[in-house]
Amino acid sequence: MNEQFVSGPTSGGFTTRPPPVTTSRDFLRQKERAENFPVALLVLPRRFRTDLRHIYQAVRVIDELGDSAPGDRTALLTDFAADLRRVWTSGEPGAAVLRRLVPTVQSRRISRQPFEQLIEANLVDQRTAEYRSWSDLLHYCSLSAAPIGRLVLQVFGQDSTGRHELSDQVCTALQLLEHWQDIAEDRRAGRIYLPRQDMDRFGVRPQDLDAGIASPELRRLVGYETDRAAELLDSGAALVGQLSGWARIAVAGYVAGGRATVRALRRCDGDVLVRPPRPRRRDVPLDLLSQLRISRV
Repeated sequence: MNEQFVSGPTSGGFTTRPPPVTTSRDFLRQKERAENFPVALLVLPRRFRTDLRHIYQAVRVIDELGDSAPGDRTALLTDFAADLRRVWTSGEPGAAVLRRLVPTVQSRRISRQPFEQLIEANLVDQRTAEYRSWSDLLHYCSLSAAPIGRLVLQVFGQDSTGRHELSDQVCTALQLLEHWQDIAEDRRAGRIYLPRQDMDRFGVRPQDLDAGIASPELRRLVGYETDRAAELLDSGAALVGQLSGWARIAVAGYVAGGRATVRALRRCDGDVLVRPPRPRRRDVPLDLLSQLRISRV
């Protein structure tokens, strides 16, 4: 059963209507299980798993509004942003997913800015269909990916300016890898995240993304972009060694999910059009243990 979605304030309070996207807990848990990385590792104490899930679910709804909601997505995101602000002002938002977020924000002292950046990233998606250069794409990721890492560090009380660059590298790499997995899906949605300069360099045309199988040129381009994302991930993985306690384990899990995704993309030899390549389940825990061992050195 769908939960209420708040459309915005009225003179009498809030108006509610059927949600423009599915926001049930079952749907959000299904989305969580489909991620490349473990959102909330089972070995983590329940209090951390709960807070990580509250944040993930709010972020997931933002993405669903920007990606799949029918109607005016810009208006829907703007309405949701207004309701989101109530988490910090009155503590009484209308959307159920945001009401669950309130105790997490209050107990972990979660800042509002990362959520606002994620809203902005989805607003960018409504007006930007492709990116000219690698630097343009990285700027987009500074809104769509980097804020996630800041939120995770805040949950564990280990957020600091000195860790932001490494955290941003990990999260940007995870975002890029997901884009390379979902090239066909994004193309059907009218978006291309492969930088246009790189497409031109490798001889890939936008219509090549509509084919049922990847051309040799597209395969080489996907391999090139996968290598760049892997380099970012490897650079950011040093963050694990700077963390302590449960934060170290959680972030090692995210890095492990990224490395398993790199291998999935390489196994398919860049042909992401037949089906999105997904990590093997056994790879993530093996990579997690390996990352924890490396970070001790």
